[in-house]
Amino acid sequence: MKTLEKFTAEKLLAIRAIKLQPSNPFTWASGWKAPIYCDNRKLISYPKIRTFLKIELSRLVIEHFPDVEAIAGVATGAIATGILVADALGLPFVYIRSTPKDHGLENLIEGELKPNSKVVVIEDLISTGSSSLKAAEAIRRDGSEVIGMVANFTYGFPVATNAFKKADIELITLTNYDFILDEALRINYITEDDLVTLQEWRSNPEQWGKQF
Repeated sequence: MKTLEKFTAEKLLAIRAIKLQPSNPFTWASGWKAPIYCDNRKLISYPKIRTFLKIELSRLVIEHFPDVEAIAGVATGAIATGILVADALGLPFVYIRSTPKDHGLENLIEGELKPNSKVVVIEDLISTGSSSLKAAEAIRRDGSEVIGMVANFTYGFPVATNAFKKADIELITLTNYDFILDEALRINYITEDDLVTLQEWRSNPEQWGKQF
């Protein structure tokens, strides 16, 4: 029987929402060189996959965080999926900007979040966890409780694991880096040599790219 992690990995790779280029790495916004790039925004363009995300993310929220009272999406990648989840569960929705607007009400949180709400944050992907946890902290400062976070995908960096532990936020994901590599190897998207390179990158991503 296929696991949720494997099934999700298949879908992400089928539409190349995750691209793997060990010999021709991408440059991330952080400046890191990386043999992988994740573009979860592509998912919303495929109706069947969009429905899959809505159902499975909603199920994870209910199973792990049954006391949820509101859903928050992290801008901009998780706004669409966050709305899908909130709609499926019949819950209020807000989204969190990376920075406050520079005009008008200068909002950081868009929408209306009642004080003391129990909130689950929806993310598209987790890398270092910095931006995700910044959004969670904004919700806490606003007077509500972040009871958990659910995301499509995580690279599984130790720095992110430690950051979520320190923030006391439980993170649940549909799939992760290991399942992506297993599926990519199975469908011959990558070779055994590529697999070694991709594993080396994940163990030390900041230093790995300096060879290019």
